[in-house]
Amino acid sequence: MEDMVSAQIMTVNRNFWSGKRVFLTGHTGFKGGWLALWLVDMGAEVYGYALNPPTEPNFFTVCNLQAQLAASTIADIRDATSLRQAMQTTRPDMVFHLAAQPLVRYSYAAPVETYSVNVMGTINLLEAVRQTPGIKAVVNITTDKCYENREWIWPYRENEAMGGFDPYSSSKACSELVSAAWRRSFLEPAGVHLATARAGNVIGGGDWAADRLIPDFLHALDAHRTLTLRSPKAIRPWQHVLEPLAGYLKLAEALHEEGETFAEAWNFGPEDGDSRSVQWIVAYLCSQVPGASWHCDASPQPHEANTLKLDSSKAKNRLNWQPQWNLEMALQMTLEWHQAWKRGAELAAVTLEQIRDYNASIQPA
Repeated sequence: MEDMVSAQIMTVNRNFWSGKRVFLTGHTGFKGGWLALWLVDMGAEVYGYALNPPTEPNFFTVCNLQAQLAASTIADIRDATSLRQAMQTTRPDMVFHLAAQPLVRYSYAAPVETYSVNVMGTINLLEAVRQTPGIKAVVNITTDKCYENREWIWPYRENEAMGGFDPYSSSKACSELVSAAWRRSFLEPAGVHLATARAGNVIGGGDWAADRLIPDFLHALDAHRTLTLRSPKAIRPWQHVLEPLAGYLKLAEALHEEGETFAEAWNFGPEDGDSRSVQWIVAYLCSQVPGASWHCDASPQPHEANTLKLDSSKAKNRLNWQPQWNLEMALQMTLEWHQAWKRGAELAAVTLEQIRDYNASIQPA
């Protein structure tokens, strides 16, 4: 009985999303693409705003998302006028903000761009929300790296201090602070409910970004090369992309239906046992894929946090969100998606099948 109650509680409400007008920044990226397809499958009208896809190949193109969205605006979130016009034309009910410069190592090479996109982009987004009537809920997706990392073994809670050693992490901490200021100063008085969401290291099919472990592994595998690891002992909170997306959807629904009670910061991380080292991930993948191999790069590297974990107790207790797929399942689903791409499968259908498999794990029997 407890399992059935838990499953029923965890349900993502398709009926709620049917017909909702959703403005989604970052829809041409990996994570935004998965969210866009899930929303479309539930009957939402999705209006995307983002730069061109950041890689070739990319999730947006191989899943033919362009044809499935209500509109797709290719533009920069640093262009405040374009962003405001796109949002005012759309008149959405809900806003998800995923557009960002998302890479730690790139932020060392381009710190000004990173802050411009991740901080001023957030400000532009929230100002566009202020100037667009009818919006009830906004979810700004930041990162687990927004916390001041103490390199301790305990998971970070939402009330821990913001910080960040590298420009990316710091810029996302700034985005959190901007969100808190705009919430109190402007949005709460206007009846707009804004929350921030901090997920772990998401994995899944269709991510071809540079300097990410799973894409690097798959790229090396496809090229018949040995994978080079920078930090094999680094521990991260790994999770399939559908896990935090389910949390974002439940959070947005709660904001829309219940308002200010949920307008705050939220963690969506895996169970503690799925916070694993880079070396563990690669060893598992090598055990599943014949011919895969790796070695360690001993040369000096830019600083990256060694240990990151998230405490998601608040989301579990108040949103009734629960991780559904353990790390082994997340890795298997990622490998299956990649294999489908290699054999030329229809990838929107493959993605929707995985979304529906995930939904089946959270629906009541």
